[in-house]
Amino acid sequence: MRSVEHTLAARVQCTGIGLHSGKPVELVLRPAAAGTGILFLRTDLKCPVRFPARAEWVVDTRLATTLGNRDARLATIEHLVSALYGMGVDNCTVECRGPELPIMDGSAAPFVYLIENAGLKPQRRMRRRLVITKPIEVREGDRWVRVTPSRDFKVSVSIDYAHPSIGRQSLPTLKLTPEVYARQVAPARTFGFLRDVQKLQAAGLALGGSLQNAIVLDDRKVLNGDGLRFADEFVRHKVLDLIGDLALLGLPLRGHVKAARSGHALHQALVAEIRANPSCWTVEVPGSSVELPVEVPERVRPLALAR
Repeated sequence: MRSVEHTLAARVQCTGIGLHSGKPVELVLRPAAAGTGILFLRTDLKCPVRFPARAEWVVDTRLATTLGNRDARLATIEHLVSALYGMGVDNCTVECRGPELPIMDGSAAPFVYLIENAGLKPQRRMRRRLVITKPIEVREGDRWVRVTPSRDFKVSVSIDYAHPSIGRQSLPTLKLTPEVYARQVAPARTFGFLRDVQKLQAAGLALGGSLQNAIVLDDRKVLNGDGLRFADEFVRHKVLDLIGDLALLGLPLRGHVKAARSGHALHQALVAEIRANPSCWTVEVPGSSVELPVEVPERVRPLALAR
């Protein structure tokens, strides 16, 4: 793990389609000062609105991870946040002209491409990390996610879908580094079932969804003509989502996160549980034996668990 914070070395931008609106979205990633974290800015409004990529700004997890600031919303942030976290970007300002980020190809690979083209710049601030010292778990029936102490940031994820193309899949312990993330996690696309897509589109949602930005399945098979990028692409995308949701802790995590049949809401419930239990973790700075305090809200906004 890098010992100092990093930001982008240059400004990069892209355009894409909003998953739900189906309309073009412009996205600009800019370098940011040390200590900024990941900061979103909606630039399509009369007065630009800021959205820190932190758990306390999450207002919805039903169809994607959505940030809110008063009456403004910014949806579908998880793939870009996952890419920034996975590639080791600590500080970045993200300008978005629209109410949601572009879905791109349904994975984090296009965002990794942008980050690699911008390059990374080290900054003069030591990189703090949140170190788990005691296990923490949240559960809803047979769905659960937990984090236990570990020398590194590792994830283990399993899923179980009653579908012949998915079934039970698991990704054994994966030690996350930028190289591993870019190669083994980022290319995995989001997926959905044709019957659900049709219902959403009838309700005016998922208007930008297509075979070009998601794996789509009918009751028997994958409908994408080019097939899958990995035999276990479904569980790898769950890892991608999990990393994006954990990034909303605001600090790099050192711990082993294990999840079974989880989703955005359960991931955010774990983040809330971590934040609410500071006796189960410390914050460390490389080269220092001093444990630093982290501001933790007295009350954490409750989240309705949604699949």
